[in-house]
Amino acid sequence: MKHPQKPNAFTIPIRIYYEDTDAGGVVYYANYLKFLERCRTEWLRGIGHQQADLLRDPGIAFVVRSVSVDYLKPARLDDQLVVGLEVEKIGQAQIFFRQHIRRAAGGAWEELVGATIRIVCVDSAKMRATPIPALLRSKLEALQ
Repeated sequence: MKHPQKPNAFTIPIRIYYEDTDAGGVVYYANYLKFLERCRTEWLRGIGHQQADLLRDPGIAFVVRSVSVDYLKPARLDDQLVVGLEVEKIGQAQIFFRQHIRRAAGGAWEELVGATIRIVCVDSAKMRATPIPALLRSKLEALQ
């Protein structure tokens, strides 16, 4: 089943492995944060920027400032999920995302996790907020 995509959106597939689950056989709650992070990392790579390169030049990193997560339904071993994001807003030094984790169910998408995440661009040497560089900002704004 193809997942609908907007210009400001991005998705990746995730398979649930035994290592992702807890003693009850469901995905351990903290692992959903890892899946959300992977999606943001692949999104950034998809628009032409790798985090290691940004650390070197221009010496920036993106750090999570805040997360709000709603755990709606559990994912289980061997589930094939879609982890997605939508860029909601781009500020001077921040990016606001709405993210989700979904599973195909009976011809529709069943939402398992919904999250809002705010990341901040920081000078990696000082770990202080800094404006998003112009080249990256222009690519981000083109997605809105």
